[in-house]
Amino acid sequence: MATVSTPGGTATADVLPLTDGFHLVVDALKLNDVEVIYGVVGIPVTDLARVAQASGIRYIGFRHESDAGHAAAAAGFLTKRPGICLTVSAPGFLNGLVALADATTNCFPMVQISGSSERHIVDLKQGDYEELDQLAAATPFAKAAYRVDRVEDIGRGVARAIRSAVSGRPGGVYLDIPAAVLGQVVDAAAGAASLWRVVDPAPRQLPSPGAVDRAIELLATAERPLVVLGKGAAYARADEQIREFIDTTGLPFLPMSMAKGLLPDDHPQSAAAARSLALRRADVVMLVGARLNWLLGHGEAPQWNPDARFIQVDIEPTEMDSNRPVAAPLVGDVGSVMKALVERTKPGQIAVAAPWHQELAARSAQNVAKMSQRLNADPHPMGFYGALRAVRDVLHQHPHAYVVNEGANSLDFARNVIDMQLPRHRLDSGTWGVMGIGMGYAIAAAVESGAPVVAVEGDSAFGFSAMELETICRYRLPVVVIVLNNGGVYRGDGINTASADPSPTTLMLHAHHDRLIEAFGGKGYHAATPAELTTALTDALASGGPALIDCVIDPTAGTESGHLTNLNPQGVTATDTAAGAPPKR
Repeated sequence: MATVSTPGGTATADVLPLTDGFHLVVDALKLNDVEVIYGVVGIPVTDLARVAQASGIRYIGFRHESDAGHAAAAAGFLTKRPGICLTVSAPGFLNGLVALADATTNCFPMVQISGSSERHIVDLKQGDYEELDQLAAATPFAKAAYRVDRVEDIGRGVARAIRSAVSGRPGGVYLDIPAAVLGQVVDAAAGAASLWRVVDPAPRQLPSPGAVDRAIELLATAERPLVVLGKGAAYARADEQIREFIDTTGLPFLPMSMAKGLLPDDHPQSAAAARSLALRRADVVMLVGARLNWLLGHGEAPQWNPDARFIQVDIEPTEMDSNRPVAAPLVGDVGSVMKALVERTKPGQIAVAAPWHQELAARSAQNVAKMSQRLNADPHPMGFYGALRAVRDVLHQHPHAYVVNEGANSLDFARNVIDMQLPRHRLDSGTWGVMGIGMGYAIAAAVESGAPVVAVEGDSAFGFSAMELETICRYRLPVVVIVLNNGGVYRGDGINTASADPSPTTLMLHAHHDRLIEAFGGKGYHAATPAELTTALTDALASGGPALIDCVIDPTAGTESGHLTNLNPQGVTATDTAAGAPPKR
């Protein structure tokens, strides 16, 4: 009860409970099973994070919005629920937008929620604090973008964002909530009634029986079939159906890097060690959650057999025929498609000819022997292979650890050396090849799983998100960062012949990254040999806390752009110009 003024004097009146936009956003997220928010606070969203914490949602505060966004994206991939990123307006929103765009490209479900300035000032360009039309800026880079202009629409906005993020092909969604809406006060009962739980946001999409039979018949007639597993197959959590189909048909398979572990890397039907031969010789290829983009050479010769016929499993119909003709499109969610393939394939209908298995096995053995020579070499100073051999051997004792990997040479070498035994335990730079995902992905993996995480980082790539070491230490996360330190971008022996400045690819050769984590209370190690790295990584994993190993690599190790040297345009270089040489062709 409360006393209120009236024309005739005073009277008592019931005062109804009130709520506001901050609480309604949090209540809507909780209603839809959100357990963690990754973000950076400031005007106007600081109280939103406080309310979330008070409600039982875990808030993980970062030092930069793009790292928080990458963490939310990785959480979406690992949990199959949209990861939530909270950012401030304008510059903070733009920082997070990098991760949102990357999540959309990678098909990771994520929602970026940003506070924004007053609409009536923004729309007339009157110069408000951090003024920016964020909805317009986000729309080209996200799967979907929405703005909530009334407090009573918060529940609707959250529901639309969640459904958009996970339905069909997953992706990044932007949700704009102006400061005035967050602070608006309404009747609590009316506010609660405006919220709802999203029902079945990612329903199964079954393929047609005819499409399934067409694919089976194509595989049955193949002489040299191949299955390519992409990260979409890992995201789908159709592990049992995929394994059953591969095991019962005997088909050789090739996992893309983030699909490693769907079947163990030492599976007898794995063609990973004979990748180039498998692509060049296969006559029927089934893509499962994989796209014929640049990572697979667009399906074109000479990397691929020009006469190969393709089967494609994808939830997005427009993905079919994006590069090569798809002879047997299978539109549906990966789990439903693989289940249908298992059920409709007759025993013995798909049989892989022995010579094809033998050809792949022979090439695999040949390549494994070559790799073994590289791994067992012991150069001084240490090279990439010696360091990664040590990491591989220690991780064999920790199969449940998550591996995060980024860099140029660090990524190229590590994905071929470090085996995975479990699905969704490897996270890397993905479709765009983005650098800077490392610490965000590592933090998300640790937060969402509680398991140890080992982040294998090139020294250049690590620099994009290195300050998040403080975040790792602040939350006492079980993250071990290994910096493969060759003192440069690609390599550390670059020379500037024009001045005393370092070359464009030169970093500090004798940097001690281990001292960075010590500044925040973590454990630092310095390793210059494989034996020292083995000891350091074993000790760091046993400690269960934050650690960083600065792993000194030969500055001459590595190549320009790693395996992507062919993507560098060839023009007149600075050296050529100085020497009067003709342009490169």
